[in-house]
Amino acid sequence: MDIEDFSQDREPRAKALIPFGVFLVFYLGLSIASGDFYKVPMPVAFLVASATALVLNRKASLKSKIELFAHGMGNVDIMTMCLIFILAGAFASTAKAMGAVDATVNLALTFIPPNLLVGGLFLVACFISLSIGTSVGTVVALAPIAAGVTQNLGIPIGVCLGAVVGGAMFGDNLSMISDTTIAATRTQQVEMNRKFYANIKIVIPAAILTILLYLVFATHAGTAPQVRPITFIDCCKVAPYLAVLVLALFGVNVMALLMFGSVLAGTVGLLNGSFDFFGFLKGAGDGALSMSETLIVALLAGGLLKVIRYNGGIGYLLGLIERHIRGRRGGEFGIALLVSAVNVFTANNTVAIVIAGPIARDISERYGIAPARSASILDTSSCIVQGILPYGAQVLAAVGLAGAAVSAFDVLAFLWYPYVLAFFLILAIALGFPRSASRP
Repeated sequence: MDIEDFSQDREPRAKALIPFGVFLVFYLGLSIASGDFYKVPMPVAFLVASATALVLNRKASLKSKIELFAHGMGNVDIMTMCLIFILAGAFASTAKAMGAVDATVNLALTFIPPNLLVGGLFLVACFISLSIGTSVGTVVALAPIAAGVTQNLGIPIGVCLGAVVGGAMFGDNLSMISDTTIAATRTQQVEMNRKFYANIKIVIPAAILTILLYLVFATHAGTAPQVRPITFIDCCKVAPYLAVLVLALFGVNVMALLMFGSVLAGTVGLLNGSFDFFGFLKGAGDGALSMSETLIVALLAGGLLKVIRYNGGIGYLLGLIERHIRGRRGGEFGIALLVSAVNVFTANNTVAIVIAGPIARDISERYGIAPARSASILDTSSCIVQGILPYGAQVLAAVGLAGAAVSAFDVLAFLWYPYVLAFFLILAIALGFPRSASRP
């Protein structure tokens, strides 16, 4: 059977979803058994699920099914997303190597009033994660500082760590160079700036309310964390992040944007002596390689979903969803619940979007949901769930780096932003707000 024979999906079949079940049993089962959700390599779980998918549909030859799988891996959206991941990794690593992360942290902490440290930490985490595009990186940078701050404030360490993790999820959802933003926009085939403008109207009110809650309920007297004076070099080191953010808002092509950002970060690093030319190349190369697991998962997920779609699994799933939702509003809630459920099982919001994204696009097309809207709902929902998972990387990193006796649930008790964001997302879907983003 040639690849052209796969152009039409078969009739909906529940059996075609078996690979999803195998993936969940293998990954979730072994993770629970080991007590560590990051001990089971995600690519291995996808390989097992992919092998299961290839065994199904015995009417087709193995050769033709492998061709179909490869066709899914080589989908233009998947390949474009992989290229963006590579460039984003190169930019982030180059910027970090020249000191941009440390400079951004120092710059942000300088402006925190001593009596508003908890709300200030949340705001700083928002700024840093928005700049560097990684929630885990933000937590790694700020968690030790937050732990030190609590010694002066005399309050539970979970309060400051909750503020840091919440702010980190803000940028993970909104940043132009975040993995989740890249995955959401590529799977929904929409420009990043359109998704940003649709997203910001939901996210900003949630962030403002969270800051107010911290100011009202977590204001304590204390001293500001020790930071060094801001220098001209610090401002130069932060410039690549700001340039990428501003240019992205103007709709500059994301690949050109990330290449420009990498060159700018490399130039700043060369001029201030952070590294030599070969150090610049190594930083960019290491950053690209750091995205290898994400790339492998994206490729395998693309192939797996192609086979499942052909076998009728996606059609069956859409039919199942259709029986429980009505109209565009129901479709939006369906997208939110779909990616949230996947995120609970994978504990990785980027992977959740890669898996749920193609199905979400089918739902959005069927119910007339604008691509920017579906991308915003995908990204926001996954970040909400990821932020409140006690076994998520962000919470685990915060607990591990605190250097004190604190549990994940101590952090979750004061991790208010995801819950506030969930409230605003539900409100936005129920009321069809913002209206400009709701229309195709």
